Amino acid sequence: MTRITEESSKYRHLEKMSVEELTSNLNKEDKTVALAIKKALPELNTLIKAIVSKIENDGRLFYVGAGSGGRLSVLDVIELPTTFGVSPDLFNVILAGGKEHLIEALEEKEDDVNAAWLMLKEKKVSAKDIVIGISASGTTPFVLSGLKECRKQGITTACIVSNPGSIIAAESDIPVEVITGPEFVTGSTRMKCGTAQKMIFDMISTSTMIKLGKVLDNQMVNVKLINDKIVDRAVKMLMNNTGITVYHEAKQLLIEHGSVKRALDHFNQIGK
Repeated sequence: MTRITEESSKYRHLEKMSVEELTSNLNKEDKTVALAIKKALPELNTLIKAIVSKIENDGRLFYVGAGSGGRLSVLDVIELPTTFGVSPDLFNVILAGGKEHLIEALEEKEDDVNAAWLMLKEKKVSAKDIVIGISASGTTPFVLSGLKECRKQGITTACIVSNPGSIIAAESDIPVEVITGPEFVTGSTRMKCGTAQKMIFDMISTSTMIKLGKVLDNQMVNVKLINDKIVDRAVKMLMNNTGITVYHEAKQLLIEHGSVKRALDHFNQIGK
């Protein structure tokens, strides 16, 4: 395989650049990320459809990752229960070193070839689920070993990688290869690769939740009412969708039913 992610930066003598030159060149490289993702949209679309199908049939999603990619998947997943009102067990992350050590950057754990499958087994992973490996290089041992064991067990596998023809892609039923090219700082895949991964996580989670009916029009009607800002937003959503004009009446209906979606269902059932 060609390890494009390890190729030398197109830019030389970064230490001699002004701040203006650095930010301009970084911005120029960042602009290429969305275009790289665009090329992988067919495979990404296939993956999202598979995720939706699994969840509709009582399955779950598992990300398996290490380093920046693994940590970014955690950041995406922890937002979903609040934003979309879903169970925290629907989207999961198997992180090298464990999520409890998220901020410690235990990069050496990515070489552990036994931990991923043991952690998946603890979560009772099964053929109902889908497991997605996250690896910029496409070679991370922690991720690779986890996917290999999943395939042995008949569990659907996928991956998000940034090098073509990787060994992790070969162990994936649905490989998504997003080729972002050499990094601005040679080999620093927290940069363009990380940006691509974050964008893809957003696309996967948001598209999946929309297809699962967690969004009405363009509104997060299943959002959990965890603070005053969200309650205020939810009240206004309810007013916009029902025609209720008195704020405290809409708020009372919202609090009574616990979400915009349930309040709307009640409102429509009683025919008002």
